Amino acid sequence: MPSFNKPSRIIITCNKRLSPYLQQEVAELGFKMARTFSTGIEMNGTLNDCIRLNLNLRSASQVLYSLKSFPCNSPQQLYDTVMQIQWETIFVKDGYFSVTSTVDDPTINNSLFANVKVKDAIVDRFREKTNERPNSGPHLQSTVIHLFWRDGIAEIFIDTSGETLAKHGYRKIPGQAPMLEALAAATLMATKWDRETNFINPMCGSATLAIEAALLATNRRPGLFRNNYGFKHITGFDEVFYEEEKKKLKNQITNKNDLYILATDISEDAINISKINAGAAGVEALIDFAVCDFQDTEVPENEDGVIYFNPEYGERLGDEIELEKTYAEIGDFLKKKCKGYTGYIFTGNLNLAKKIGLKANRKIEFYTSKIDCRLLEYELYQGTKRTDP
Repeated sequence: MPSFNKPSRIIITCNKRLSPYLQQEVAELGFKMARTFSTGIEMNGTLNDCIRLNLNLRSASQVLYSLKSFPCNSPQQLYDTVMQIQWETIFVKDGYFSVTSTVDDPTINNSLFANVKVKDAIVDRFREKTNERPNSGPHLQSTVIHLFWRDGIAEIFIDTSGETLAKHGYRKIPGQAPMLEALAAATLMATKWDRETNFINPMCGSATLAIEAALLATNRRPGLFRNNYGFKHITGFDEVFYEEEKKKLKNQITNKNDLYILATDISEDAINISKINAGAAGVEALIDFAVCDFQDTEVPENEDGVIYFNPEYGERLGDEIELEKTYAEIGDFLKKKCKGYTGYIFTGNLNLAKKIGLKANRKIEFYTSKIDCRLLEYELYQGTKRTDP
């Protein structure tokens, strides 16, 4: 049985370009990082630390706890070494497990074959030691084992997350082309929003940005919306510690009665979906919703805060030529109605961004899926001049 208090190497993964925000989150939780890289961080910690990380992190994808690292130069060597791990003490013989992998090694050209070798080794170990075998398959709702194999070194992890952490669990209806929750949270962390002043989100779609803003401002963590993780299916799971950490999540919520978050969309269906999602996240009362064209969004005057647009950009939705007018109108809206605020536009089309007609003082790099994107920042001073970004 693995001890939930035994330190080992922990790898926390995230989508590309989210690593700086993941680092910020891990540091705020009081953990020390041994190494950072473009898609995650490395640290040392226990399985109980993994519980805390899973419950709290907004921008992460998986939390991986290392069981064994070893030289590996063939599929047979992989099988033989994995066979030596005491799997019968890690999860139950009548349980269910799945195998995932990241493989980049010249001895193998199909990562699915590597997965099969790991699965076979685990099953054969159970048969040898217990005369029974667990079930296995692709679903990630139970025990998940992850293989990382690159350049002659393999490492076997317990994936303590299971299903990805990048989906925060409250979004009941996604709407059209929604922004991934982890990405939305990271882009908000990249802004200058202080989580006290106004947050205005025209063209809100399913309101992921507005909801994540409310969650950030009130310190509501993703662990509030999810009850199943990979670590819960490991022998020796510390349920007392887990329940204590879940209780902390509830106790640390900060109520902000004067917080003003506004989400608008021209589609009544989008607003109805947004209200359902906000209700599932427990923040519907914190967000004002309105059905209107973005140009009719009522921005409180003589106040400050953030105006955040995530318009279509001609990749999955909308036509680029038609969107040129939309981007120009967004620029006019920011210039005329949002003075004193900081404006942000998230887009995967820099040609369209030129139509905004305002000079961006920051261009922050992100990806959505495989699309190279920018979060453009605009300081909306009195008399802002129109120029190319």
